[in-house]
Order: sequence, then structure tokens, then C-alpha cells
Amino acid sequence: MTVHLSFLLILTGLTGVHSVTTVSKVSVKAGDSITIPCLYGSQYTNHVKYLCKGYYWKLCLVEAQTNQPRSSRKFSICDDKKQRIFTVTIQNLTNTDTYYWCVVEMNGGADDGQNFHLSVTTDTPSLSVDHQEITGFIGESINISCYYRNSGESEWCRLGMNCVTGSSGSIDGTSVTISATVPNVFTVTMSGLKTESSGWYYCVKGELQMPVHVTVTEKPTTMSKDPSTVQQNSLSIHLKSFIIRLSLLTFIVIVGLFIWFMFKRYKRTKADSTTAKAEEDLRHSNAEEYSKEVKGRE
Repeated sequence: MTVHLSFLLILTGLTGVHSVTTVSKVSVKAGDSITIPCLYGSQYTNHVKYLCKGYYWKLCLVEAQTNQPRSSRKFSICDDKKQRIFTVTIQNLTNTDTYYWCVVEMNGGADDGQNFHLSVTTDTPSLSVDHQEITGFIGESINISCYYRNSGESEWCRLGMNCVTGSSGSIDGTSVTISATVPNVFTVTMSGLKTESSGWYYCVKGELQMPVHVTVTEKPTTMSKDPSTVQQNSLSIHLKSFIIRLSLLTFIVIVGLFIWFMFKRYKRTKADSTTAKAEEDLRHSNAEEYSKEVKGRE
């Protein structure tokens, strides 16, 4: 079977009929999912693309295609016509998920595709990354850690373009450095990111590749605040809160004192009124007694 497939790939390569570019071999863990990018020529933008499962080209089974809605939880496909890349995602990987083809449907001719091999393991994959999706900001840098257990040369490539081999280089105007200061890990640093830096890349170690999608955007303004400004704003908020509390407390004290003053005044006024009435009653009483005494003398 290997001889047959090799002959097919050599033949198509010599005749130059390949319309799709993708990775060749990816190490994955059983139960996980993987997304594979498939790059195609601009002349096939409006053509149907599909994922086909099987070792042999003529006997493979179509699992997902762009002109039909998603019909399986295991397989999905998405076509980014601007980037000219369609991606296929395979969920819940098992040891039967080994040979697949990224295919472009040819209108009026034989379809054309490129195969990729998934090496499914129950152990840690031989080449892996933390995440297949990573986001960076224009003008800044990103780091991608590629973990490996196999041997071979370390590379960082952009799908359909050149690769950086060794410690440094550039891809499409973006500076790339590769360092290996930690055992079984090589770290890729992309510096001076541009909007055009967005796209699909992949780590390479020996015969294995691992796809990574990079998205480059404008840095949100909320993330660029000066720490001193944030501290000043925090102090200002605390000061305003203190002043509000102090003002409220002062108001409560003033109202309390006013009520207390009015109550004392009321009691004083009532007491004075009671005393005056008592004195008035006493005068009337004395006057009546005096009048009685005068009458008695007469």
C-alpha cells in the first residue's frame, strides 16, 4: 500500500496537478480534537471543498464538505475564501482516524487533493502545542512553545510559504527566532507583527508537524493604561468616597444637633409657661383671700 501511495504522490507532484497544500503528519492524542488547514489556489475560491477519509484516494469516504451543512458531530469544515484556506476539524480522535485527504472539487474534471496522516496515541503526542489558536497585537511579539518527544530538525513554517530553520529568520517580513533553552521544547518568537502576519503556521520536528493559527489585531486601548494613571484613578475614587461619607456624617450630626436644640427650647418654653401660669394662679389666689379679708373687717 505504501508503494502505491508513494507512486501516486510522486506522479501528481511531477505533473503539478496538486491544488491543495497541507501538513503531512500530525501526532495527536486519542479523545482530543485537531484542526487541519488546507491551502488552495485562488482559481478554486468558489469550488466545493471536502474532507475524505481513507488510505486510498479512489476509495476514500467523504466526511464533510463545504456545500452542505454540518451533518456530524465528529467532522466539520469551514472555508475562509479571503485567506484561501479551508479547515477541517476532527473531534474525539480514535486509532481509526489515521489517513485523510483535503480535496478541491474540480468542475468538469477529476477532483484533486492532498493527504495527511494522523498518528493517534494514548500517550503524550510526539509534537504538540498548548493551543492551536493564538492572538497577538500589531507591532508586538508572540511566543509559541512546541513540545516534542521525537528527534529531528526544528522548524517554523507558514502554510504555503517558507520555513525558518535554525535560530533566526523571517517569514513574509515578520522576524522569527527559534530557541531551545528548555529540554524537549523549542520556542518560536514572532516579532514586529503585522495584520498580514495572521494566518496558519506549523511547528516542525523531524517528520511531524503541528498547525497553529495566528491572529494579529489592534491592541485594545483598555489594555494600554499606564499603571500610575490607574493608581491615581483609584486614589481619586477612594477620596471621593471618603468626602461623600464625611459630608453625610456631618449632615447627620447637624440635623441631630438641630433636633436636640429645638427639643431643649421646647422644654424650656413649656417650663416657663408652666411657671408663669403658677404665678398667675398664685396672684389670683392671694387677691381673693385679700378681698375676703377686707369684707370680713367691714
